[in-house]
Amino acid sequence: MAEKPLTPNDLKGIAEKVHMAKVQEQFDRVRKEQEEQRAIHEAFMSRDVHPQVMDRLNTAIKRAAEQGLHEVQVMTFPASFCNDQGRRINNAEHDWPNSLEGFAKKAHEFFEAELKPLGFKTRAQVLNYPDGRLGDIGIFLAW
Repeated sequence: MAEKPLTPNDLKGIAEKVHMAKVQEQFDRVRKEQEEQRAIHEAFMSRDVHPQVMDRLNTAIKRAAEQGLHEVQVMTFPASFCNDQGRRINNAEHDWPNSLEGFAKKAHEFFEAELKPLGFKTRAQVLNYPDGRLGDIGIFLAW
């Protein structure tokens, strides 16, 4: 016996199921990305300056000096991790360190206490502008 022909309603139902599966897949992907971003943010906010920071820093700045450089990029993080979304850094305002949060703030406090008295300087800049928005922030140590 021959199979019953598909009706337009059957075809609409098939198309709708396929569409809903794609929508669910996209929703799941976005939710996973948001969870990953939240985990990265939480890790950044709770991270401390590494106990061996001076050894690591000395190695990096010595290598840079041997290459004739006068600064190294010591940190990168999303502008959204700043309490003003990176506005002060983007505008090169003198109080940009007040916008730092989490690990960046702890690292800057380390700089102020340990490196600034030795004559080091620091600066921050927006590194990219994805879709015209502030993207990543770079923190640089200079001598």
